[in-house]
Amino acid sequence: MPTGPRWWQKATFYQIYVRSWRDGNGDGTGDLPGVIEGLDYLSWLGVDAIWLSPTMPSPDADWGYDVSDYKGVHPELGTMADLDRLVQEAGRRHIAVLLDLVPNHTSSAHPWFVDALSGPSAEHRGYYVWARPKPDGSPPNNWTDATGAPAWTLDPASGEYYLHNYLPAQPDLNWWDERVHMEFEDIIRFWFGRGVAGFRIDVAHGLYKDRSLRDNPQPRDGDHPASLTGGRRTVYNSRRPEVHKVYKRWRQVADSYDPPRVLLGETWEFDPKKLGDYLGRQEPELHLAFNFPFVLSPLEARPLASVVERTLSALPRGAAPVWTASNHDVGRFASRWCHDDPRAVRAALVLLMALPGAVVLYYGDELGLGDVDVPLGRQRDLMTRGRPGQACRDRCRTPMPWAPGDNYGFCPPGVQPWLPFGDHQTTNVRHQRDDPGSALNLCRHLVALRKSGQIGGLGPMERLWLDDQVWSFRLDGTVTVLNLSPAPVARELPLAGPAQVLCHTSASAVGGHLGPALELGPWEATVLAC
Repeated sequence: MPTGPRWWQKATFYQIYVRSWRDGNGDGTGDLPGVIEGLDYLSWLGVDAIWLSPTMPSPDADWGYDVSDYKGVHPELGTMADLDRLVQEAGRRHIAVLLDLVPNHTSSAHPWFVDALSGPSAEHRGYYVWARPKPDGSPPNNWTDATGAPAWTLDPASGEYYLHNYLPAQPDLNWWDERVHMEFEDIIRFWFGRGVAGFRIDVAHGLYKDRSLRDNPQPRDGDHPASLTGGRRTVYNSRRPEVHKVYKRWRQVADSYDPPRVLLGETWEFDPKKLGDYLGRQEPELHLAFNFPFVLSPLEARPLASVVERTLSALPRGAAPVWTASNHDVGRFASRWCHDDPRAVRAALVLLMALPGAVVLYYGDELGLGDVDVPLGRQRDLMTRGRPGQACRDRCRTPMPWAPGDNYGFCPPGVQPWLPFGDHQTTNVRHQRDDPGSALNLCRHLVALRKSGQIGGLGPMERLWLDDQVWSFRLDGTVTVLNLSPAPVARELPLAGPAQVLCHTSASAVGGHLGPALELGPWEATVLAC
């Protein structure tokens, strides 16, 4: 894995949805041997670390986010020997491996929950959140799960309800029980002992629930829609202040290793200060925390600049931000931000990679891969399939296109992949690798600039220009200029003279000089050495 103090603060991470990245055994489903086969590509791309979507055994009600064994490997994805070899082979290429850890809930098939169902006196009953019904037999409160249904399911044998913030097959753990803390500290030490470099922590803002199980309140003016569930503010079934003591303990464990292990939180917080709290103010907590206001902003100059500047001002001293534009839940930035316009894709990549701190690419981002319209009969995601008004998450989980032709090199010709492809005759690795002007080669160049320290540094960020179309900022001896609009613009920047082009949405411009007066075409972006 990468070495050096705080290497993660400026790292380029790469999220792999394992089932969709590369099929190593020819059954139509991506797997750990397939990830191993693709390590040379990741080394060529230059990434510092990979984050694997859940690899632990699961009934797959939520495709691995319903864990039935925290110390195993899903048999459809490979074996423990495969995972050990992946960690070893990635390490030989100086690539760290992060696993997905799901501490908010388990599968209903987990032995803990199976035992808990045996009765109120069961050994593991207290591992989960149980409550008596109201006098009329209805659920204990107004909490709803991620599908909009009540977040409680009745156990007829005991007459009690159990809590699930997601599917009924994903019962929530009770973090008020000290035994749950001990179980997870043992789990993270188990994986650290096998050489895993860290964890992406699922639902990191969750874990604790209000002791009194109070009703969630109505929304307030200014609440971000993504912070609401069932039209209510989720202040009692998640985002509880007690969660911070978990990460203080885990941070001590992670930092006790040499090199230190990394904790990356899925933190759905929309207040920059509260987001910064997860990184620790008096005591260290998570090393990195995802910024969802950035992810969910439009690709427009003013909204993005506002999120970035407010985030940087709210971080604890010495902490680093982490930026991403796509993931397995929210969709791909090429479609959501860029409406599949290749020019906008290039501008978004320059923006993402030039910001200070760490970056997480979702597999295919480097190609400008867009969402795929998956027919209802091929959809696999129970959380979103058939829900009115909500796009199915399968749209952004389709297989990685490696080469032109049948099944795009993901799995053998004639084998049906677990999810269908879109049209990727030009949006594939082989085609773009041979094209100097492709999104892939632009992304590789940006990763190299980050590794060399020329962009993505953690120095003070100075705004040079901001209007409805153009955002320009200075950072560590570079100036980034972004026309985030479909119209040409002309701007005069406060530069001493023409500056060398380190990176540009047009590969032919690299190495030349631009400024101070700039004429920018639609979605044109550049990084200048000043």
